[in-house]
Amino acid sequence: MRKGFTLVELSIVLVIIGLLIGGVLKGKAMIDNTKLKRVKTDIDGIVAATYGYQDKYGYLPGDDPQDRSTELGATGCSGGNGNGAIQGAVESACAWQEMIGAGFISGDAAQHTENLVAKTSPYGGNYLFRFGTRGDRNGNYIYVENIPSDKVKSLDDKYDDGKNTTGDVQSNIVYTASPANAQMYWFAF
Repeated sequence: MRKGFTLVELSIVLVIIGLLIGGVLKGKAMIDNTKLKRVKTDIDGIVAATYGYQDKYGYLPGDDPQDRSTELGATGCSGGNGNGAIQGAVESACAWQEMIGAGFISGDAAQHTENLVAKTSPYGGNYLFRFGTRGDRNGNYIYVENIPSDKVKSLDDKYDDGKNTTGDVQSNIVYTASPANAQMYWFAF
């Protein structure tokens, strides 16, 4: 008598394997969606903190011409130029330090460099303040480092115009390119 598996047993095993694979793929999709939602939530929080600081002190954080280093514990932030642009390494780092010191976001206001004080995205890069021209826009924006280009496209499709060089959400990589790490520029304020 030959021993082996019956067709019923084999089909049960295949169904179980299919369910496991489906569960893993669904779990990955849920993780991806959660990361995308966190990027949007983080940016909304940064924008709210920026406007909160501006409402309280009359200037954008980092660009505030008042020396608030003692008041806010923002070591090295002796005042920006008050021109409405968060420009350069000092103003960009001080934007974070001043918002932390004012209690709008958590962190250590005594950190001196932007990479140490800036918030980190779920993709491992930092959220950074920048000013300049990108595509069809000029002004202050949140620069997000090392975010997969297909994720930037998803955010751009959902919250903007879906084009990498126009609108509020832009990227340094054409979205039709194979997914690669990109830089995202979100003109949020």
